Amino acid sequence: MTTDELEKLLAQQPVAVLHRLARGRVQRHFRAGKRRLIELILQHSSQNRAGLESDLQALVGERQSRAQQPISPAQTTRRPAAALPKRMPSRGGEPESSEPAVSLAAWFEGIGVPPPQPFVPDPWQEEALAALSDTDVVVSVPTGSGKTYVAVEAACRAMEDNRSVIYTSPLKALSNTKYTEFSRIFGADKVGILTGDRQENGQAPLLIMTTEILRNLLYDAASGEIDVRLDTLGLVILDESQYIADPERGVVWEETIIFSPSQAKLLLLSASIGNPQDIADWLTSIRPTACRLVRHSKRTVPLRAGYLHPNGKLTPLFKTLGIPYGHAGQLHPEAKRLFFEYEEETLPSGRPRR
Repeated sequence: MTTDELEKLLAQQPVAVLHRLARGRVQRHFRAGKRRLIELILQHSSQNRAGLESDLQALVGERQSRAQQPISPAQTTRRPAAALPKRMPSRGGEPESSEPAVSLAAWFEGIGVPPPQPFVPDPWQEEALAALSDTDVVVSVPTGSGKTYVAVEAACRAMEDNRSVIYTSPLKALSNTKYTEFSRIFGADKVGILTGDRQENGQAPLLIMTTEILRNLLYDAASGEIDVRLDTLGLVILDESQYIADPERGVVWEETIIFSPSQAKLLLLSASIGNPQDIADWLTSIRPTACRLVRHSKRTVPLRAGYLHPNGKLTPLFKTLGIPYGHAGQLHPEAKRLFFEYEEETLPSGRPRR
């Protein structure tokens, strides 16, 4: 079967069949539209074309045999897609809320840049900075709460004390972004960057790099071309430190922490560490001072949940402006209608719905 024939056969299949083919081949395949899904399946199966063709033929045969089975009376009484939301009960027998659903305009209201106002540090930010003067700190707060302020202020204080600072991130793109941001804050002469692609201003008091680069420099700092000056290192900032739990890259964070000079304070920042107290306890066990955990749970930037249908229709996911917890009956009526419209289009013919 040629590539064109295979692609044409894939295009003839319903989306549900394509999702079954994508299982084990394409990560997060449920997020892709039909055309993109076909491209991903072909791309990820280029090394095992025969396996893809075999699985596809099996699914096609399964659909054909199902189509030849006699239709039961229950299947002939299926309602049209437009009527589906009316017959769908809420999960767990929860009663539907009688409150009117939020409109899309209200859902978008307030989104944008807030008006300027004086900056006042939050208590948890002041706590983290105060603790960092004496010991290592793990900061675990929601996204958008102001972790960068703690990093910037801590770096500023360390450099005022004639100590050098290293800021690490897990991604080159994020390191490049922080290099631009910190150069604007501190001045280009005080900020350098070391990644696999860039080496600029390596003698600067504030160096930005990926965590792998720092780990490698700590392995053999004395013989490297760039002098990291570990004797003057006062602060190591490990951003996105939840990567310590990554099965493949987590060891890099562990080794970086273990080999960091004892006189340098460690500042670990994350919005998604599931067990920050365990991380703080581990740092306490291997470092000279007890690590302080600074935890804050209130989300400064609220979340709003929406549903984007593959046809481009956007609607609030819930009836309320915020995200309710444990109330499945709070789904927005338009979101439910789009759910069942998509289910009607993608489920194989004759397959019962939930």
